[in-house]
Formats: sequence, C-alpha cells, structure tokens
Amino acid sequence: MPSSFSEAKLTDILHRFRSKRIAIVGDLMLDKYVWGSVARISPEAPVPVVEIDNETERLGGAANVANNVKSLGGQPLLIGVIGKDENGKRIKNILERQECSAEGLVVDESRPTTVKTRVIAHNQHVVRIDQEQKKEISEDVRKKIVAIIEKNIASLDGVIIEDYNKGVVVAALIRQIVGLAKQHGKIVTVDPKFNNFFEYKNVSVFKPNKKEIEEALGRKLTTEADIVASGKEVLQRLDADNVLLTRGEHGMTIIEKNSAVTHIPTQARNVADVSGAGDTVIATLTMAMASGLPVGDAAVLANYAAGVVCGEVGIVPISSSALLSAVLDKP
Repeated sequence: MPSSFSEAKLTDILHRFRSKRIAIVGDLMLDKYVWGSVARISPEAPVPVVEIDNETERLGGAANVANNVKSLGGQPLLIGVIGKDENGKRIKNILERQECSAEGLVVDESRPTTVKTRVIAHNQHVVRIDQEQKKEISEDVRKKIVAIIEKNIASLDGVIIEDYNKGVVVAALIRQIVGLAKQHGKIVTVDPKFNNFFEYKNVSVFKPNKKEIEEALGRKLTTEADIVASGKEVLQRLDADNVLLTRGEHGMTIIEKNSAVTHIPTQARNVADVSGAGDTVIATLTMAMASGLPVGDAAVLANYAAGVVCGEVGIVPISSSALLSAVLDKP
C-alpha cells in the first residue's frame, strides 16, 4: 500500500467523494443476465442446454460508469440516448430506484436501446447476445445532449466521456464537451474506442487499454519500452495532460505531460470476470481527481478498485467500503 494512503487520509478522501457531481456522457446499455446451470448437451446441436434459475438486469456501458460513481458516494449525471421502448424505460426505472438523475436521458425513436444479454452457467459465460444499432446520432439529438451539458456544467466537478462506438459520441459532440469543460475549469476524462481515438484533444486524462492503443497506432506493443513510447506519442498527438494505459494483468502505466512515467502493478488477486473493470477504473479515477488527488494517486486507487470488481462474476460497481478494505488490505 502506498505510504500516502493512511487509513485516516483514505477515509477523508472517500468522504470527499460524497460531494462530487460527475457527468457521464456516452453509450448507455442495459445489461441482462440469465443465470442457470448446464447438465447436458443439446441433441439438436453440440451446444450446452442452460436451465434457467433466474434473470437480472443492471446498468451497462456508460450507465455502469454512472453506477460506479453512485456506489462510491458521488452524484452521477448520466447523459446519453435510449430508445422509445421497454428497455429504455427499464434503464430509467433502475436509475430512479437508485436515486440517480434521469434528466440526461434523451429518447431517440429511430434507434433501439442497446441491450447486452449474458447467459451464465456455473459462474461461466456461455454466450452473449447483443441488441443494438451503431449509426451516428442525428444533429437534433446531439444538440439536446449539448443543451443538457450546458445547463449543468457549472455544478459539475468533472466530465467522463465513455465511448463504446455505438454512435452517440460523435466528433462534433466531443469537441463541444471538451470545450465547455475547459471553459468552466472542469476535468475531462476519456475512455475511448477506435472510431474517434484522436478526436479527444486537450483532455485531462485519456485512458485507452493496450488493445485500443495498438489498433489506433497500427502496431503491436510487445515490450515495456513500446508501451511508454506509444503512450508518449498519443499524449503528444492529443496534447492531453495525462495518458493512463491499462494493461490487464500487467496493471497500468501513467504518462504525464511533464514526461513522468509510472508503472502500477495489478491488484487483482482472484480474477473471475474482467467485464466492467474499465468502467470502474474511469469512475474511481475521476472521482479521486475531482476530490483533489494528483493523477498518480488517483490511478493507484482506481487500480485497487479494478482488482476488487475483477473478483466478481458479472458487471458490478465498486463501493467505497470495498475500496477502503482493498487498499488497507482488510478482508
């Protein structure tokens, strides 16, 4: 545990989380889970027959980032698009049950709500079924999203852009969000995907994973020197304040504008499911930076948070109590 994180200091940091209001802009999803067991193979095809025990629903995509912010004690403002359908209503209902604002939900009748259904048997993923449409949002929908951000920007402590390449985070929207945030002195953190990778100019933290940065640069990163060089290249091309490169079992690497490079080893002990770990990282990182932590300390906290959620099956958020226990190494 870093010496800077005494129990008293960490408790104070987590207490400061409670006053932070964070906007999360991006692709909203409803995650459905079908839980069951397998006792035989289908006679119709060589596939397992899953006998269903129960079904659950959770917030996914950018909505899972908002869920993490809420679970850490913050006040999320989730901004994105749902369809005029039953699944869109379910996302809204879950937000309301969790006492999260639904004012940022824009209904687009031309597209369905994105849904990912995971079938899980004996704590193992059997199959995932996606219902989605990836076309870019219309000018009208983009203007509605910007209007919501403009209305709320003064009361925000930070903005997270969560891009899953589902068509909501278009280039023009990125420029407007970053411009508004910078104008009002708000931090902007980004979880990117391939399509708009180099549109995120002048952000506070740009957080790709290793696969995403390889795809964007068109080359494999096989050594630690490759990781650092690629991070510095992206930092320079985006004129970002920091690049946080997540590396799975190898932890994270932070490249700062002042050329400082820090490698953080993973804290995951028993990896059951990595789904949603990136959402937890960006939420924890942003909450910590909004609470006054430098990017290095914020990344260390985010790394611990990712280690906790990787030990759970399915997409689950990090709680402040679980994060406290993880950092202090308490069972």
